[in-house]
Amino acid sequence: MIVIRKRLIFWLIKAYIKKSGKTMILSFLFGLIIFFSVLFSSRYLNQLIPVYKKVSIGVVGAYTKDNLPPLVTSKFSRVLTKIAQDGSIKPDIAAKWEEQDSGKTYKFTLKEHEYFSNGQHVTSDKVLYNFSDTTVERPDQYTIVYKLKDVYSPFLVTVSRGIFNGGYTGIGEYKIEDSTVNGDFIQSLTMTSVKNRFNLLRYQFYPTEEALKMAFLLGEVSEANGLTDPSYKQMPFSKFPNTSVEKVTDYARVVTLFYNTNDNVLSDKKARLALSYALPESYKAGKKAFLPYSPESIYYNKELAERKQDYEHAKLLLNSATPKLTVKTLKKYRPTAQAVADSWKKIGIQTTIEEVDGVPDTFQIFLGDITIPQDPDQYTLWHSSQANNITKYRNLRIDKLLEDGRKTVDVEERQRIYNDFQKYLMDDSPASFLSFQYEYNVIRK
Repeated sequence: MIVIRKRLIFWLIKAYIKKSGKTMILSFLFGLIIFFSVLFSSRYLNQLIPVYKKVSIGVVGAYTKDNLPPLVTSKFSRVLTKIAQDGSIKPDIAAKWEEQDSGKTYKFTLKEHEYFSNGQHVTSDKVLYNFSDTTVERPDQYTIVYKLKDVYSPFLVTVSRGIFNGGYTGIGEYKIEDSTVNGDFIQSLTMTSVKNRFNLLRYQFYPTEEALKMAFLLGEVSEANGLTDPSYKQMPFSKFPNTSVEKVTDYARVVTLFYNTNDNVLSDKKARLALSYALPESYKAGKKAFLPYSPESIYYNKELAERKQDYEHAKLLLNSATPKLTVKTLKKYRPTAQAVADSWKKIGIQTTIEEVDGVPDTFQIFLGDITIPQDPDQYTLWHSSQANNITKYRNLRIDKLLEDGRKTVDVEERQRIYNDFQKYLMDDSPASFLSFQYEYNVIRK
């Protein structure tokens, strides 16, 4: 019986295939065609169906339309040259450039297929920088020539400012859709992606960190950027539900102790060095610094040995003298000032701490910060002729190095100059560079 059934089934299948085989094959092929057609069309339809994405970012600071932070302007603006993380200069809108006449003339060739967010072609007549003591020539629509009165090697950094075709019309990934202002100050900017108008990005500006933190908790923003303290009322944001915290080091700003080199005590280089040797080994709010340059910069002097804490050497330099010192500090750096005072106490120095709102007109020691220029040139901070040289520091060798540095266009030669500058500056110690501050970006998932 079993054999008969097997044969019967075999005959039935054979007869069915003979009768309907072509139909089966055609149906199978047709099914494959339908399957792949739906697959590919769904991918295409997904691109057509709008997917809304909105990110709202809160930032602390008071900004006008002319001084928006790079964090914001980089979204809707591009530049002739861009500065890499290591301080080297790369092309952006400029395809290339040439330095002529020993650095007095810069000839830029623009990329030919760049467009503003309003669709207008980026040509030389649309690149409008306002430089003093500079003449501009535009021999064709893709060439710009800047002729400087004198050699100025930081010029390539000055053209890393955003290019706009009137107002906020830039060349970036986003374009400005709306803004709200209060007097001269911008309260918010709303942008849309140039490629996808349903991709929204909104920046909102707050006067204080506390105001930004509250805005984050109330849901006004989905990200709070640049916080110095990642907690609210002593509760870490990382413990809040659906919240992550990103920690970054701000290498663009160094917390610094400025010594008044005209002060009776601090005019002595040995006293300044003693204070430097007695500083804390680390700082809670930031990564320990040593030089006024980012350690990622090609101009950072890696050959200099970092000064280690040495209380005994500090005492010898003080020569048994234990002066009383006054440190004026910005409020935000009060904890750092206290850590410094506690460390100096170990070499017998009594320190009084006073809080100030800005750079004081007179001080013995001031605890503030330096915004590190994108170019290695620090002429305005340390040259004896400059008003921003708040330490009243005077060193003819330093002056000469700073003068040479801004008149030298060769990168390797500039590296040598600024290596020497750092070496002699640290030897004199008109200031102590303490830390690069930690910043925290709080993000709602």
